[in-house]
Amino acid sequence: MKAGSPLSEPKALLGDIKAMIEAARQRAASAINSGLTMLYWRIGQRIHVQVLDERRADYGVGVLQNLAAQLVKAYGGSFAVKNLRRMVQFAVTFPDEKIVVSLIRQLSWTHFIALIPLKGALQRDFYAQMACADRWSVRTLRERIGSMLYERTALSRKPDSLIAQELESLRNAQRMSPALVMRDPYILDFLDLRDTWQETDLEAAIVREMESFLLELGGGFAFVARQKRIQIDDEDFYLDLLFYNRKLRRLVAVELKVGEFKAAYKGQMELYLRWLDKFEREPEEASPLGIILCAGKKSEQIELLELDKSGIHVADYLTALPPRAVLIERLQQAACRARLQIELREAGERGTMAS
Repeated sequence: MKAGSPLSEPKALLGDIKAMIEAARQRAASAINSGLTMLYWRIGQRIHVQVLDERRADYGVGVLQNLAAQLVKAYGGSFAVKNLRRMVQFAVTFPDEKIVVSLIRQLSWTHFIALIPLKGALQRDFYAQMACADRWSVRTLRERIGSMLYERTALSRKPDSLIAQELESLRNAQRMSPALVMRDPYILDFLDLRDTWQETDLEAAIVREMESFLLELGGGFAFVARQKRIQIDDEDFYLDLLFYNRKLRRLVAVELKVGEFKAAYKGQMELYLRWLDKFEREPEEASPLGIILCAGKKSEQIELLELDKSGIHVADYLTALPPRAVLIERLQQAACRARLQIELREAGERGTMAS
């Protein structure tokens, strides 16, 4: 049957109308969700300002319970005391109405419920902006929070003022920076590596579990090549893994090491990045980045080498998820070291300028 025949037209028409109906339903559902979320924020703000703010605790509890009883009777269980308290928490946690309006275009009320318990304002803003940028489901958001994604990003190691600046750039310009993407450590427990293994075993396991590895790398990554051949003079070199990140618009080279980081790895990665920059980078792309994944690293060496200036990120990988308390302590220590290094570097630059 030809595509333009009378018999084919009803099927095409049916398909088009179904698509129109589904699109309209999605828009309607999104509008309803946004409207309800905004309503909950305004209810929470009104209660907070008029009933709970600077009032006696017993007075506030009594008013809230009476208010909830009447609202439940009129509108159902969505306005029970527990939910009204959550609305108040929502308004207190997100006091800027303009930011709430921008977030509800992408985030549901259930997203906000997952965000409200987070203690740090920058941490909460990170998850909210990343959930919008990468269109995370509520389940994905909770998984990212549970895996301490924010604490594992290079961004979290920066001073608060720089963190706020990068998140503002993400919110206003949808501009993703390497610090938002790069992580340390990377959790590779899905590889199921046991006892001892070689670099080839690690690489093969990553390729076998590529979908999970891409999820751990973060949003926007696409696999390009394994054992990318690089010809320089009369020698052949082989880059373990090559990726492209659509959000950063640049190639990302990944080298895998089974031992601790060594200073010689810097020169190797710089060579790969310069070759990629010369022969593989498209005109509209930014310069390639490098990730060296090690089973361990020596922070002082990495600080002295100033790898960030070369576009190289060194990170540990964990093939088994440690107890949460151990991971928290480790991340806190890494953040303190990174911030101290930044402060020392800035102090040195100020001293140079003064002299």
